[in-house]
Amino acid sequence: MDAAGAPCSSREALARELILAALEDLSQEQLKRFRHKLRDAPLDGRSIPWGRLENSDAVDLVDKLTQFYGSEPAVDVTRKILKKADARDVAVRLKAQQLQQYKKKYREHVLLQHAKVKERNARSVKINKRFTKLLIAPGSNAVEDELLGPSEEPEPERARRSDTHTFNKLFRGDDEGLRPLTVVLQGPAGIGKTMAAKKILYDWAAGKLYHGQVDFAFFMPCGELLESPGTRSLADLILDQCPDRKAPVRQILALPQRLLFILDGADELPAVGAPEAAPCKDPFEATSGLRVLRGLLSQELLPLARLLVTTRNVAPGTLRGRLGSPQCAEVRGFSDKDKKKYFFKFFRDERKAERAYRFVKENETLFALCFVPFVCWIVCTVLQQQLELGQDLSRTSKTTTSVYLLFIASMLKSAGTNGPRVQGELRTLCRLAREGILKHQAQFSENDLAQLKLQGSQVQTLFLSKKEVLGVLEKEVSYQFIDQSFQEFLAALSYLLEAEGAPGAPAGGVKMLLNSDAELRGHLALTTRFLFGLLSAERVRDVERYFGCVVPERVKQDTLRWVQGQGHPKVAPVGPEKNDELEDTEEPEEDEEDLNFGLELLYCLYETQEDAFVRQSLTNLPEIVLE
Repeated sequence: MDAAGAPCSSREALARELILAALEDLSQEQLKRFRHKLRDAPLDGRSIPWGRLENSDAVDLVDKLTQFYGSEPAVDVTRKILKKADARDVAVRLKAQQLQQYKKKYREHVLLQHAKVKERNARSVKINKRFTKLLIAPGSNAVEDELLGPSEEPEPERARRSDTHTFNKLFRGDDEGLRPLTVVLQGPAGIGKTMAAKKILYDWAAGKLYHGQVDFAFFMPCGELLESPGTRSLADLILDQCPDRKAPVRQILALPQRLLFILDGADELPAVGAPEAAPCKDPFEATSGLRVLRGLLSQELLPLARLLVTTRNVAPGTLRGRLGSPQCAEVRGFSDKDKKKYFFKFFRDERKAERAYRFVKENETLFALCFVPFVCWIVCTVLQQQLELGQDLSRTSKTTTSVYLLFIASMLKSAGTNGPRVQGELRTLCRLAREGILKHQAQFSENDLAQLKLQGSQVQTLFLSKKEVLGVLEKEVSYQFIDQSFQEFLAALSYLLEAEGAPGAPAGGVKMLLNSDAELRGHLALTTRFLFGLLSAERVRDVERYFGCVVPERVKQDTLRWVQGQGHPKVAPVGPEKNDELEDTEEPEEDEEDLNFGLELLYCLYETQEDAFVRQSLTNLPEIVLE
């Protein structure tokens, strides 16, 4: 109670100080006019009786204003009355002082709101205790010494651990003193980009980052904004993050060079298309989340504001086209040292942590996969449940697909006698994941779950995280998968669990997934990669055992024929003579797309871990040369 009341008492004292300082700046004549205007200009239908005002000095007026209106509203009342009393210079100073106080209030609010983060199992933990430092390296278009400073590590592994020093250097200026307005943090699914972005916001609020450069920082989850119904302005979105709806939003927006917007998951934005999705240019225009985000990314909306953008590796090329020349950095996950730290933070019991870590360290492949925080969390979760049984994970944990499937198996085993029911719920959840991926949907309503009879189910608790947002009339509740990559994994799994055309199955089978157009291909890349991983003979047997089903052979054959039909992917020109022919020729735009597609195809084939399938797949393909 005392701790909670302390900030409130502090704000009341500050409000009184602001009002008193303003009133003491007035001459006796101005103070007299102030009393009369306060009597003659009732606010919200209320005014202080003249008998209580007539002989009041500055100190008395402070008492009466704060008692009658409340401490913080009294400051607004004072400022408005000062204008009416022809003391505009004092009103302007009070307004500036109010903004300074609101900066402190907003930082306190951010610290309170983001002090804890929800684990994927819905357990809340302090962000400072859970956050484990990640490796962050300069992107391909960034000068390393400018971004992260000198490093003793050899090329190309010049990565620095994500401490306050590293985060501060993200917006550091170059030799000419020019600071980048946009920084892109890129990395694969589950690597920790969102957690890093939230830690940056928290450290800023704690006064550790961008001191004297950023007055307000706002966290914008792109996926949620894209799916949010109705129209909102950027000003509305800012107010949503403030401690109250009376925030001085116009004053905040008047200094865009002092603002930082953290756009998390910008790869979820669709490609530039219809005119109705043109970038928004007015921060007070009520419009779609897509237009607001495009306005910020294109810098047509608040062009002087700073942007910190997180994105998967599949999107940076597209983003750079929208952003111009951003500073880029790559999130590379945990170092070996930080993997160990994560294990000890997760288990908390030192003996169990040491035992689990040693178990994983002895499995070279599994240990390597743990550089991805989400994979590390899955491994720790499975070990927490199964380590005492002495199970050997090495047989099934050579790829991300196998680790995710192991997690599913562990959850099914823990269901005990409820196993058959949980199997059925999980099949339905896979269908929901697939429909969401195909529709670019990551947020699901309570009604979505109720229609599928998943609301309150065991799989909802295990695999979905709940989010409550204060709506206009009541709290709005939505659900999302514990990680976007896990939604993509379950979407891929759905193709093995349901025969095409079966009742309740989503329209379109594996052929539709594989033959998607170029625009969708990047969005579906990870789902496709998981599909390949699940089609190995060993994984198919696992799926059949865990779910008590028979996986149709047709799924694997359709996938094989699709690979064989790809012809010659243009991965990269080879041979010394290429320079003579192409030196002065502009390369067609699709070359980079072909390069990405060819490389992604190799990732998919690797994920299968099945030599026979890979040999059959490559039978009709010429040699692929990567430069």
